[in-house]
Amino acid sequence: MPVTKFTNLDFDQIKGQIKSYLRANSNFTDFDFEGSNMSILIDILAYNTYISAFNSNMVVNESFLDSATLRENVVSLARNIGYVPRSRKSSEAIINFDYKFNGNSNSVTLKKGLVAVGVQNNTSFTFSIPEDITVSSPVDAGSNITVNPPRTAQFRNLTIYQGTLLKKNFIVNASLDQRFILDNSFIDTASIRVFVRKSGASSGLEYSVVDNITGINEKSNIYLIQEIKDEKYELLFGDGLFGKKLENGDVVEVSYIITDGKAGNDGKKFSFSADAVDDAGNPLSAAATPVLTTIQTAKGGGDIEEIDSIKYIAPRVYSSQYRAVTAKDYEGIIQSVFPDAESVSVIGGEELDPPEYGTVVLSVKPRNSTYLSDFTKVQILDRLKRYSIAGINQRIVDLKILFVELDTSVYFNSNIYSDIDGLKTQVTNSLTDYGKSTNLNAFGGRFKYSDALKAIDGTNNAITSNITRLTIRRDLKPVFNAFTQYELCFGNAFHANPKGKNIKSTGFTITGNPNTLYFTDLPHEDLKTGDIAVVQLTELSDDAPPVVLPSAGTVDYVKGEIMINTINITGTSRASGVVEIQAYPESNDIIGLKDIYLQLDMSNTKINIVRDTISSGQQISGIGYKVTSSYSNGTIIRS
Repeated sequence: MPVTKFTNLDFDQIKGQIKSYLRANSNFTDFDFEGSNMSILIDILAYNTYISAFNSNMVVNESFLDSATLRENVVSLARNIGYVPRSRKSSEAIINFDYKFNGNSNSVTLKKGLVAVGVQNNTSFTFSIPEDITVSSPVDAGSNITVNPPRTAQFRNLTIYQGTLLKKNFIVNASLDQRFILDNSFIDTASIRVFVRKSGASSGLEYSVVDNITGINEKSNIYLIQEIKDEKYELLFGDGLFGKKLENGDVVEVSYIITDGKAGNDGKKFSFSADAVDDAGNPLSAAATPVLTTIQTAKGGGDIEEIDSIKYIAPRVYSSQYRAVTAKDYEGIIQSVFPDAESVSVIGGEELDPPEYGTVVLSVKPRNSTYLSDFTKVQILDRLKRYSIAGINQRIVDLKILFVELDTSVYFNSNIYSDIDGLKTQVTNSLTDYGKSTNLNAFGGRFKYSDALKAIDGTNNAITSNITRLTIRRDLKPVFNAFTQYELCFGNAFHANPKGKNIKSTGFTITGNPNTLYFTDLPHEDLKTGDIAVVQLTELSDDAPPVVLPSAGTVDYVKGEIMINTINITGTSRASGVVEIQAYPESNDIIGLKDIYLQLDMSNTKINIVRDTISSGQQISGIGYKVTSSYSNGTIIRS
């Protein structure tokens, strides 16, 4: 009897095992398995075995968080460790407006629900508020108005949320195994408001959402949220031990906003569409349609958490045990309290130079944008307080982006492919796809030189080779008209040419000098350190430009750090208001060190398409073959 390998799941392998098993039986020793009806039976047995093995394998895979593929199973497994995947997130906008009305009311209340309609890319989006907003002490009109003078209620810094406010009531029936399911898959769970009242009562008590049972007793008015099938949500209430238990006949009133997620971002033009009442609750009519002024465009909207994100964050939130101590704790918790976070960097104060003990420095890359607003920073820090340990301070710093720029010469055989523009487009698309890889666009990311070359060469079979140079860049955001020091950490060693031109910048102006100036470097003899100088170009040559400030700072080629001494920058040649500073890396593999976010900059990547005259047979001897150096300093400035 042959030894059977039960790990074989391929149809042909299973079929072969069945044949081997039968041949080992004396009744089938000389049987023709291929030319008889037995072959059909064997195929059926193999197929059935194959399907059963596949299903069994899938069932086992769906039992573990790291291998599950169905969202329902991933959510269920995450629920077992106390993690609730983030829902869709409404984009938020901030507006101001004056509500003018006739009457003597001492307050104006905007009713919860629809407030405004925003337009973005010729598409209309509704914006709502989850709760009533009241403004007291309306402003009287000027004394020159004597007949029915209107009063004005000033609504300032009003936050509105993209979406539509819906309501749903449940009547508690203690005789049933009742579930409180919200029948919509587009809910922003942060907008949920829950009130419980007795039957016949006009008002009830507000219940608060919690994510753990710490500090909960039998009288706590709390509820929990969990995602269920089809991206819907279920509310869970207390059982009389952990949280107050609902009583028979109680009415549960739930309101929530359904949103379009990130599709609602970037709205900036809003029109008024709200209902208002006076201090007695009577409807008010506006004396004139309020004009809405946008203070902050709609942003922060996000879609429901993806499966890969759940798999990554859920174990980290669980391991944190609702306290922020280690870097992993902060990474998981920030992703939970700020769903718009794409990548998070956490550095302990002891790693800083000089050290700041008792401090944690955070850097967050938001989705679909570069920097966090001051308002968002305050929100994140406020939400972190419930997880923080006494004596530890948190500080959020702006994102430090290290741009990788390529200058590539791509050689191709024109006999195979002759469209130069088409080939350039293909190479651009290949590099763009590589720039979206998980290796990049992250803290601690890595640009792999060999992968970039492979992406170029693999674009088209007409490409014979490529010679690619690298440049790394940081953008200096100066404080205009103020004497300030600056530090730029690249986190990668610089190549140091003894002649200089290793550090280049775009133009800027300083106080007392109206000319456009540039940063450059003056290497020391050891080629480990050097001075940063400010120079002014002339029409004659840039080899020896006039030095305006010979000791404007220092450069450490080994550490990849640039320090700029106190300087008053009054303007820049870039419309963005930054000074771009570039260097040549010592290594072709680039890493995003600590709090440095690594990103491939395709907008400043140069792609040169060069005919390979040897491969095409135009230059058999190689005479006249165009070559490109793999390293070049070029001019003293960054063009």
